[in-house]
Amino acid sequence: MSTYTLKEIAENLNGTVVGDPELEIRATAEIDKAKPGEITFLANPKYKSKLEQTAASAVIIDQKSGIQPSIPYIETKDAYYGFLQAFLMFNPPKQLLKPGIHPSAVIHESAQLGADVAIGAHVYIGPQVMIGDRSQIFPNCVLLDATRIGADCIFYPTVSIRENCRIGNRVIIHNGAVIGSDGFGFAPYEGKFHKIPQVGIVVIEDDVELGANVTIDRATMGETIIRAGVKLDNAVQIAHNVIVDDNTVMAAQTGISGSTRIGKNVMMGGQVGISGHIEIGDYVKIAAKSGISKSISPREEVFGYPARPAMLSKRIEASIKNLPDLRKRLIKLEKLVDSLVNKGDKSLSSKE
Repeated sequence: MSTYTLKEIAENLNGTVVGDPELEIRATAEIDKAKPGEITFLANPKYKSKLEQTAASAVIIDQKSGIQPSIPYIETKDAYYGFLQAFLMFNPPKQLLKPGIHPSAVIHESAQLGADVAIGAHVYIGPQVMIGDRSQIFPNCVLLDATRIGADCIFYPTVSIRENCRIGNRVIIHNGAVIGSDGFGFAPYEGKFHKIPQVGIVVIEDDVELGANVTIDRATMGETIIRAGVKLDNAVQIAHNVIVDDNTVMAAQTGISGSTRIGKNVMMGGQVGISGHIEIGDYVKIAAKSGISKSISPREEVFGYPARPAMLSKRIEASIKNLPDLRKRLIKLEKLVDSLVNKGDKSLSSKE
């Protein structure tokens, strides 16, 4: 097990040590589960009280937090990112598959494999497929004709990549994902739905990560595009001809309808639904379970179904719990007004 001094960790984080720089650290841990010899982090000041209870030997904090822990600490520009860098020191990435081809894999003679590629059991690789250096293709994956895969990719078991799709470098795709399945396109005519051929492709750029059972449909014509740095959680559905711009993240079970464009650095909670043929601007934040039926301007924060500005939706949600009492009060007021009218109240009569 590797150990590092606090000074060595701080140098890797571009941080500053306060306390014993020679203190030895053997692991990273959550603040409420850390033990002596481990380093933790505090990114949110509202959890400051946990610092008084932690058994950790050291902590990583933000430079601007104003917090002064009683244990040794490292100040960094971003405590959460700093903790990630420390975590990677103790848990460096491992190549789970050894380079080479499992004897049960079926690989077409025209396929081209880069250096140190790892191909697991029962993988199918079709004609004209190209796979970049050091990529790992786990058991039971399927790569159909003329697919292009970049370097240092990891496809976990049962990933399916349909024909002609293009995938960049350092792309991670988790179990069961399907890239390039037919878009949901049918033409209604004389009481029947007639399939529209989906002849486009999917393009996935560098440093994208797709969760388990993500589905990305091929374009009807042209390209469905997932740009660099996008992260999609489990069971996200991207329809045909959608474009998702750089560094956008979507939580589980979100669905994007056809031909919609999602901007850069957008953040979506789980189970968000977005209609087709609209645009979501850069840096938009969409809360979980929101329904989006029209375009959203850059940097807006929305919530609800239908989605409204987040603060307005929260006020509406807070008011809903009072509706039963308000209804009772309204009924009482109506009865009081009726009673006064029936008694011939002059002030009310004069207003009629």
